[in-house]
Amino acid sequence: MNEADTLGICIQKAQRALREQKIPGEVIVADNGSTDNSPAIAAALGARVVHVAAKGYGNALMGGIAAARSKFIVMGDSDDSYDFQEVPKFVERLREGADLVQGCRLPSGGGKVMPGAMPFLHRWLGNPVLSLLVRRMFWVPIHDVYCGLRAFTKDLYNRLDLRCTGMEFATEMIIKSRIRGAKIAEVPITLHPDGRRCHPPHLKTFRDGWRTLRFFLLYSPRWLFVYPGILLVLLGALGYSVAMPGLRVASVTFDAHTLLFSSLAMLLGYQSALFGVFAKNLAIAEGLLPEDQRVARLFRAVTLEKGLVLGLGAVLVGAALLLGAVNLWRLANFGALDYPRTMRWVIPGVTLTALGFQTLLASFFASLFGMRRR
Repeated sequence: MNEADTLGICIQKAQRALREQKIPGEVIVADNGSTDNSPAIAAALGARVVHVAAKGYGNALMGGIAAARSKFIVMGDSDDSYDFQEVPKFVERLREGADLVQGCRLPSGGGKVMPGAMPFLHRWLGNPVLSLLVRRMFWVPIHDVYCGLRAFTKDLYNRLDLRCTGMEFATEMIIKSRIRGAKIAEVPITLHPDGRRCHPPHLKTFRDGWRTLRFFLLYSPRWLFVYPGILLVLLGALGYSVAMPGLRVASVTFDAHTLLFSSLAMLLGYQSALFGVFAKNLAIAEGLLPEDQRVARLFRAVTLEKGLVLGLGAVLVGAALLLGAVNLWRLANFGALDYPRTMRWVIPGVTLTALGFQTLLASFFASLFGMRRR
């Protein structure tokens, strides 16, 4: 959109690369509502212009990719920061069998960033951190998640069913490719300074960085909900193990207040883990994530009836503990109570009752997913 400063040189470099390496292909320019003479420049140089009315980085790319007729597609930004004469390296890796070939500008992946080509925060914080997250959370073998120069097969693109219409489009492509078992390769490239003069870059540091991180989390319910939930439950169980007997470590005494904190951790953790399972199942049902046999086995093993029995059992045990606390009050003639002793009945009773009730509700909710699958 409005790339008259640099669009011409990008097209010429791409055409030269195809011509010199005898690669049959064409240059497509997806125009996302330019008000300058970008479309005229592209047409004059022999590029095929595809007008995409729906605004957004992802929308523009979807429009251009849909118009492409070849089995291999190379996409790149038109600000002249990417040298399209490096396209043959990408095509070579596709011909060798890769489904997705990601460029890497960072030295960690063999790339090179020319002076002034990348803002300081992007170079030393944003890109390295987000790329590390995508490697650890999704096991994607790349070092530069934000590189806009990449290549892929049309077959892979059609299988991915990409949904994001904004900057997350490129990230969604990488994550879904890994989840669906695509062969991913990486080639080092050189990033040059942005050649535009008429307007600043479209990328917004904090806005797009947050949108990328948010996308990572939404596409990985394990990291967003399940793992933190399990950690909270374990911390709560640890708190119970030292607070119920009233252990004293050095000068620290663990008493009823520790039980309260531990109960809070267990309640929040259990709810978070349940939500993670439901979020994963919903994402699969909506086609955002592929089928996961672990989730399928879980829903086959944890039936509505088993959940109801477990939940009702927890509620009954919790109610029994609460009745025990009431009995202690009765034995004290409904007067003052031994606070630490009584709370060791009340807090576990409340916690088990709440966990049981959550389990009852979750069991019915999970059964709705099962009905939808059948």
